[in-house]
Amino acid sequence: MSRAELPLQPGAGGPMSALMTPAELARRWRITTRTLERWRVAETGPVWLLLNGTVRYRSEDVLGFERARTRQPKT
Repeated sequence: MSRAELPLQPGAGGPMSALMTPAELARRWRITTRTLERWRVAETGPVWLLLNGTVRYRSEDVLGFERARTRQPKT
């Protein structure tokens, strides 16, 4: 199982501290890496790290970004 396929669950160990590449995150969200690049330039996407010139996303930042955009239907 690749790192991109690992479940991201609080308290599960390992995956919460995992770093994802743009390709791994793009697969997770079924978007293109170009979309992630545009979001970085526009500063509208999830927080990212630049490590030795390489973009990485922390799992906890990805989960936070997803939670912040979760919507519930109005009843």
